[in-house]
Amino acid sequence: MRHDRVLIWDLSFSVKIVIISKWENNNKLFSIFIMEKKTKKEEYTARDIYVLEGLEPVRRRPGMYIGSTGPEGLHHLIYECLDNAIDEAVAGYAKDIKVRILPGEKVEIRDDGRGIPVDIHPQTKKSALETVMCTLHAGGKFGAKAYKVAGGLHGVGVSVVNALSDWLRVEVCRDGFLWSQEYQQGKPKTKVKKEKRCQKRGTAVIFHPDPLIFREIKFSLKKILKHIREQAFLVEKTKFTLLDEREEPPFIYQFYFEGGLKSFLKYLIAGEKLIQKEPFYVKGEREGILVEAVFTYVQDIQGLELSFANNIRTQEGGMHLAGFRTALTKTLTDYAKKNDLLKGLTLTGEDVREGLLAIVSVKIANPQFEGQTKAKLGNPEAKSAVEVVVGRALADFLEKNPDEAKAIIGKCLLASKARQAAKAAKEGILKKILSEGLSLPGKLSDCSSRKPEERELFIVEGDSAGGSAKQARDRRFQAILPLKGKILNVEKTRIDRVLSSEEIKALIIALGTSIAQDFDIEKIKYHKIVLAADADSDGKHIITLLLTLFYRYFPQIIERGYLYIAQPPLYRIQSGKVIKYAYSDQEKEKIVKELKGEKRVIDIQRYKGLGEMNPEQLWQTTLNPEKRVLKKVTIEDAQEADRIFEILMGNEVGPRKKFIQVYAREIKDLDI
Repeated sequence: MRHDRVLIWDLSFSVKIVIISKWENNNKLFSIFIMEKKTKKEEYTARDIYVLEGLEPVRRRPGMYIGSTGPEGLHHLIYECLDNAIDEAVAGYAKDIKVRILPGEKVEIRDDGRGIPVDIHPQTKKSALETVMCTLHAGGKFGAKAYKVAGGLHGVGVSVVNALSDWLRVEVCRDGFLWSQEYQQGKPKTKVKKEKRCQKRGTAVIFHPDPLIFREIKFSLKKILKHIREQAFLVEKTKFTLLDEREEPPFIYQFYFEGGLKSFLKYLIAGEKLIQKEPFYVKGEREGILVEAVFTYVQDIQGLELSFANNIRTQEGGMHLAGFRTALTKTLTDYAKKNDLLKGLTLTGEDVREGLLAIVSVKIANPQFEGQTKAKLGNPEAKSAVEVVVGRALADFLEKNPDEAKAIIGKCLLASKARQAAKAAKEGILKKILSEGLSLPGKLSDCSSRKPEERELFIVEGDSAGGSAKQARDRRFQAILPLKGKILNVEKTRIDRVLSSEEIKALIIALGTSIAQDFDIEKIKYHKIVLAADADSDGKHIITLLLTLFYRYFPQIIERGYLYIAQPPLYRIQSGKVIKYAYSDQEKEKIVKELKGEKRVIDIQRYKGLGEMNPEQLWQTTLNPEKRVLKKVTIEDAQEADRIFEILMGNEVGPRKKFIQVYAREIKDLDI
């Protein structure tokens, strides 16, 4: 018989000794002594409260202030500084704003505004310049005297940039002198210095992001250019200059627009077929909120609505956009009823937004944004202000322009008819899909794993590649869905026609998410969906058609990071027992050169399709997670992506021809 005895002595409240003895037949075999520290019920005292001074909270949690420490957060540093310069322009004090991208990824933002004050602040007893640069929630945006409206409303923008830079210098021209101060990780490196006489006024911030915060420091000229162009449209009669001095000679861009939102709309509708001869435009004020809106209709299914609050792009809309949509739907419906144009139909928000290109902008004294990145406006008063201003002006516009009104209502009624027809067709087709979905499509060779995070779906081109892929795959987590030929081009195509495609129906059933309003990303069966097509021009066309389908009808799959494109090799190169694969002509030349040095006979096989590979080769090059090359599909800029898909896959030949002419030289591996 065996006995275990445990003896415990509490020597104090904080220490106890435990003796565990092992006995057998009343004989002690051994004892184990354990001494451990006890805490007094996990005491929570003042010592556990940490006070982060100065800008330390920003360095500890940068995502709270700039959204992320990836590319978006990195560029947000520029936008925060730019917001302050723009606020000076909106207030009427600045007319010239300059952004320079310097060698070593430093950035300078300079304006000719009033300049940050440098006198002693009565509360901090330090220079107002140092107070603004080193203190969260310190700035001229909180009172109504310095700025009536402002984008950098939190007073944290420039101090956050300072906190997240390993070096920052600020220069201020005011009171006849140039003043400066330098900082390191948000802390003053020098005192505020009076350097020399200065005739002009303004502020310049020069900074370098901290490598301890940002994984990669590489500014995108394209991204910054787009943002500055957008701001130049919004801040009319102000010159914006962007210089990229990282290369010689530097790239120089200048923007100056007299027309504001009307110029912006003109830029957006370039190449479109218009329903209206003249766009609708309104600028008005209600309850202290300045409202500006412009829109026009084009012969298109897709629409685009851009919204801004205090010149800040609200990516997720908000109350001002909701007010615009309400005014648009109600006013157009009322006009159609009054003039007996509905003919038994009803207009929904979806109907009146088909083919609509609109920009809505508000200036508001105390904006309530969701998060420091200002993605959504939350002020309820903005909704009522926009609704009233736009509603009244639009009703007047329709009465004074009956031809324009009939064209707009006609476009909306056509959308209503198509929506109802598509709804009926979609419901019937979806019922069929759901009934068929009880058993997976015959083409699909599914995997055994039931965990979506493990499962991979390879969408391959043709039965030949499908057969080879089915033999090559790891059946535990890899599924294969072969598609026959080129799928339907869904750009400009309504949902009923999309669902009539057998190939697309098979894909919807395989994904498990349904489509359109019934789409549910949580029901997706695979967290890795890989588009695998041949490396020739036909294969690229098939990939483009599939990308169009996912972008238009399954954008959440792209946003979640579930969509990839396989990169099969172009060449198999063998010399003796050595076998290597090349994914480009340059890589092929490099491998051939290396093997020639070994004086062997070299055999080069050019793959024109996945079906040419045997299962072992396909596994090694395209399916094996340890060796394959996949490109993740992302939507870095939805507006730009929308424009490119429109050019490449839309009905208009002119814009596509121009695009090909411009970029033809960059396409080096096109098969003709």
